[in-house]
Amino acid sequence: MIQMKAPVTINRATERQKCIWLASYPKSGNTWVRAFLHNLLGVMGGGSEAPHSINLLQEHTAWELLPRDYDAYLGKPAQDASAIEIAKARYAIQEQIAGARPQPFLMKTHNAIASVAGSPTINLDVTLAVIYLVRNPLDVAISYSHHSSFPVDAIIRYMADEKLATTMTQLGVYEYLGSWSFHVASWLSVPNRPVHVIRYEDLLHDSERQFTGLARFLRLEASTGQICEANKRSAFEELARQEAQCGFIERPKKAEKFFRSGKAGQWREVLTREQITAIVSAHAPMMQRFGYLPPDCGADFRPTAKPLVS
Repeated sequence: MIQMKAPVTINRATERQKCIWLASYPKSGNTWVRAFLHNLLGVMGGGSEAPHSINLLQEHTAWELLPRDYDAYLGKPAQDASAIEIAKARYAIQEQIAGARPQPFLMKTHNAIASVAGSPTINLDVTLAVIYLVRNPLDVAISYSHHSSFPVDAIIRYMADEKLATTMTQLGVYEYLGSWSFHVASWLSVPNRPVHVIRYEDLLHDSERQFTGLARFLRLEASTGQICEANKRSAFEELARQEAQCGFIERPKKAEKFFRSGKAGQWREVLTREQITAIVSAHAPMMQRFGYLPPDCGADFRPTAKPLVS
């Protein structure tokens, strides 16, 4: 077993801190990064020469929303539990997952860091480090629309909703997202833990460089050749091929494909001016922070001012 040794904080309080969160707003590259890490661990371990199955991404990555964990903790089916009961159980379940692991491990989440009914969505007491994926919300809106089968206009409203949460499904209990801007800000504000941020667009532009940085963050002693091979095995075309051939257990029933496009900048051809304006108006400060707004964005999106009358 290849061990991940993510950077530890100077003040590391207890051995409970083992969880390396792989966090993102939905449709921001989380699954792609999980696929790469699984392939890299496979290459480093000298396993199969074939790409890692997309339907076995739980091998090295836990997921804290599985209904079975909540069923056991609550003593009843999670689908029969209230939102408050789920919120109160989440912290303890994350503790149980971490307690069952002897070493640092990855855990996927789409939760924002927040408090729901007085209960934290993320157990920072077991948190060792964070990998956070961020993507241009203009493109997130399009991808999330295809993923959920909701109209783009509805998704744009959801992405600006500070109280947004997903619904319970067979795959998992609900996750609290909040708005896109709040989600990003919450993970950038994790106290006393290293946070490694990756832009989806940078992955598309130079995936090998970004994955090299990720491997170093996790202190994985991977060679350039191993990273290159894992990168090839987790290319979007390979992930889409596997989905077409074998299906993907994480694909929502309403979605035609999970691995649909894997591109950036689609908003230029897909979104209307009104839709672009709505997204930018809701998220401009955070978009500016990540370079998603051009220097002349004010001229592009601000309503034309009337000339002063002298």
